Amino acid sequence: MPDFLLDLDRHLFYIINHEWANPFFDTVLPVMRNAKFWIPLYVFIIGFSIWRYKKQGAVMVLFLALSAGFADFTSASIIKPAVHRLRPCRDPYTSAAVISRVPCGTGYSFPSTHATDHFAIAIFLGIIFYKRHKWIMPLAILWAATISFAQVYVGVHFPVDVVLGALYGSLVGWLFAFGFTWYQRNTF
Repeated sequence: MPDFLLDLDRHLFYIINHEWANPFFDTVLPVMRNAKFWIPLYVFIIGFSIWRYKKQGAVMVLFLALSAGFADFTSASIIKPAVHRLRPCRDPYTSAAVISRVPCGTGYSFPSTHATDHFAIAIFLGIIFYKRHKWIMPLAILWAATISFAQVYVGVHFPVDVVLGALYGSLVGWLFAFGFTWYQRNTF
């Protein structure tokens, strides 16, 4: 990445991590990024989909799981090791000034796997349910964006990590929603 973009990214990180600090964010955002917090939502999505749409719902859940799994695997196991970008809490230019609100984490920073996974889920669900429930798309994007923003706020990712992770996750979610729609048209 060019130096001016790295500098801008670090500057934006500093603003979010330091200047936007407040007790509400300090309390809420570390919880929002915790995957265990969202288990009831995931269980609801699975249960509702199977209960309401039966076999079609089970196939939708399978495609949703494949979307999240593909996004997670490619982000964490292929892209991160290839790029080797250090997390802000380990970066020599930023680590001394980072306000760490959660443990630094292992591995590399780019792209944010939280952003990739949650945007894959959000876009997939938004597309699948758009005709019947238009409100799901903006709510799902807000949910994924909040989790992504939390990654920067707590000090484990730079803004570029979450923005490009969100874009990549959105692409993955769109592709798997397209695949599900194609399968649905040709099977059910």
